[in-house]
Amino acid sequence: MIDNTSSSLVTITEQEFQDIVAFVYQKYGIDLHKKKQLIMGRLSYTIKSKGLSSFTQYMQLLRADKTNTELQLFLNKITTNHSYFARETDHYDYLARTALPALEKTRRGELRIWSAGCSSGQEAHHIAMLLDEYFGSRKSQWDTVILATDISTNVLAKASTGIYPANDIKDVPDHWKKKYFNQLPNDTYQVIDRIRKEVVFRTGNLMEPFSYKQGFDIIFCRNVMIYFDHETNQNLIEKFYNVTKPDGYLFVGHSESVDKGRTKYQYVQPAVYHRPK
Repeated sequence: MIDNTSSSLVTITEQEFQDIVAFVYQKYGIDLHKKKQLIMGRLSYTIKSKGLSSFTQYMQLLRADKTNTELQLFLNKITTNHSYFARETDHYDYLARTALPALEKTRRGELRIWSAGCSSGQEAHHIAMLLDEYFGSRKSQWDTVILATDISTNVLAKASTGIYPANDIKDVPDHWKKKYFNQLPNDTYQVIDRIRKEVVFRTGNLMEPFSYKQGFDIIFCRNVMIYFDHETNQNLIEKFYNVTKPDGYLFVGHSESVDKGRTKYQYVQPAVYHRPK
């Protein structure tokens, strides 16, 4: 158990704090300039457990890490991941009623979907269920791939199991619970194998260049950009645009904004954007 009392915290100097903020921003685009207490609280135990005495020593360890093992542990500590099924349901309604019918007319039996910043996989699994429900008996005629990426290996490990507490699926329709979940002990539920196989989970840093050979018909990046500053967000939107196929869609969180004066995406409705032909 981690003791988070003030006496157990490793003191961080202003220079050390600025160093960590700059390191995280440059490498991952995450803005931590208001998170000094979070950094001290989440990293002090790690620093002590490694026999170090300062944040300076810890940063030296991170920068010397050639295996990315320490960097992954660091990311898992500083990132906050909170998600659940049926979040911002109007997006799923739009996907089923408008986006998928439009894409079905123009795509030739193939759909590529990206859940960027997928956290523990609820969004990606929800999309897989929605596709199954939408296509029904036609599903076998379609090659659908859902790529789900996140920088945190912790949440990806959870996502790949497809196991969630009951509270995570409380807003899922009852017939979906019966159709797409198996109940497990301890009031947990697991997404059925057929749906889990529709999703490919991979580590991915949104700040790095995108090297996908194929574009995407649909991109979900919701409640991720709230951790970035305005300029980082707009650059990311441009990168998304470049890997969105013509007539494709971008979904962002309702608390996030796209600069309509800078983007080539067309505004559709709150938090939904379309790439024209």
